[in-house]
Amino acid sequence: MATFARPTFSAKAYAAFRPTYPPPLFRTVLNYHQLPTPGSTLLDIGCGHGLIARYLRPNFKSVIAIDPSAGMITQAQQTTTDPAITFRQGSAEDLSFLSDGSLDMAVSGQAAHWFDYSKVWPALARVVRPGGTVAFWGYKDNVLVGAEQATVIMEKFVYGFGEVVPGVKGMGPYWEQPGRNIVRNLLRSVQFPEADWEDVKRLEHEPGEEGSEEVRWLRKTMKLGEVEGYLRTFSCFSSWKEAHPDVKSRADGGEGDILDIMWDHMIDAVPEWKAMGERWREIEVLNDWGTYILMGRRR
Repeated sequence: MATFARPTFSAKAYAAFRPTYPPPLFRTVLNYHQLPTPGSTLLDIGCGHGLIARYLRPNFKSVIAIDPSAGMITQAQQTTTDPAITFRQGSAEDLSFLSDGSLDMAVSGQAAHWFDYSKVWPALARVVRPGGTVAFWGYKDNVLVGAEQATVIMEKFVYGFGEVVPGVKGMGPYWEQPGRNIVRNLLRSVQFPEADWEDVKRLEHEPGEEGSEEVRWLRKTMKLGEVEGYLRTFSCFSSWKEAHPDVKSRADGGEGDILDIMWDHMIDAVPEWKAMGERWREIEVLNDWGTYILMGRRR
């Protein structure tokens, strides 16, 4: 998660291009929680720009939202007016600022793959009240439905370790591990300790497969220009840019960075896209992400 904490990381771009969470996801989580009691408190771990905290706030009296990135906290504070939401810089591993049994629910969206669970599980067991709940959810790589060849090229550039095209090596070495592999495996390696948690429920969806709305909750039609912007928020690309400071994107007046080259090959692979010429960014495509929801109740 160190990439998102770097001063060079753009929290505004992350907020603009990352997919939002749909109502079915929140319904699943709140139905599992069985609705909070009056005076209830929610903790949002790895809150980013505050999307989850703002959405869930009407269901709780107060929300505490933490993130290790100072830039994310600043972005969240600037876009949030509700005085019942408190943002502070902090990590999942250190919840010492919370008293025992003070939380009714703790959630984490697209951040739980970074946690050190040797510290997180004891911390959550201390601060979540008996009967309170924890819910983690997140997503992995999207597929471009109906554009399978373009998806294959995207996967090769994003995760390749050797040359993906002549003279260009993939961004595989620039992912922070083991976090990325953990989320690509839909958090299956993360298990609630049975001594402290019960009623554990896991929902997961592999991209491109069928499934109910409850498990296939992140599908979105986007313009290719929006997909391009989303890919530029990837942590591997941020690290790649730091390793190649002299390479500029075409948008910044350069000859093209690795994502510009990747899109050249993706556009060439789909005749309908190529026929659009310079207007390819206007084309709409359905994106389907792999997703998981992991929930447990404090004994």
